[in-house]
Amino acid sequence: MFTGLVQKSGRVKRISFGRARVVEVEVDAPWSPALSDGESIAVDGVCLTVARHDATRFTADVLEETANRSTLGSLTPGARVNLERALRAGDRFGGHVVQGHVDGVGRLVSKVQRGRDFRLSFQCPRAIAAATVLKGSIAVNGVSLTVSDIGDDWFSVDVIPTTAAETNLGTLKNGGAVNLESDVLGRYALRRAEHVADESPESSSGGLTLEKLAENGFL
Repeated sequence: MFTGLVQKSGRVKRISFGRARVVEVEVDAPWSPALSDGESIAVDGVCLTVARHDATRFTADVLEETANRSTLGSLTPGARVNLERALRAGDRFGGHVVQGHVDGVGRLVSKVQRGRDFRLSFQCPRAIAAATVLKGSIAVNGVSLTVSDIGDDWFSVDVIPTTAAETNLGTLKNGGAVNLESDVLGRYALRRAEHVADESPESSSGGLTLEKLAENGFL
């Protein structure tokens, strides 16, 4: 589990392909010597397992499913990626619960400077927007952010100067692809609401409904 508070950024050193798909990624990491083989690490919000490491870099395998659902399949050597080690028992918990299980890919459609901050607007799959709420949390390339505005297939977030400087969100260009993970609590609430909505009126009367979730600010 992660918190969406990016700890470091790294650079993609090497990409290996198998049958035209990414099967392995090697990343230069500032604290690579402290890593352990087999531990989890989030790379642009995608939970990967450290296969091996040395004093300057680590290597992780990339599943076919992971390549299909995320931007890892389009990484190139030299690309800057956000890195976060898995949360340990006793660590301070900032951000929000991030699993590293990317829901899909979004694209930046506008970047507007507001004083020292930036407002970034992303187009996203409708399923992700449906599981996201105004002032709720969402992970963008592994960064925990608060939703400032939202529509049926888009959302906006505000980024402070520190976040822009310490992550790759500060250099993102219009059209740029990002990994998105909606709040796990929102996903479970939506799934439960869909399940109840599919039940017969008799069995679901007085239970959880989409209308009740909306009334209480969950949708």
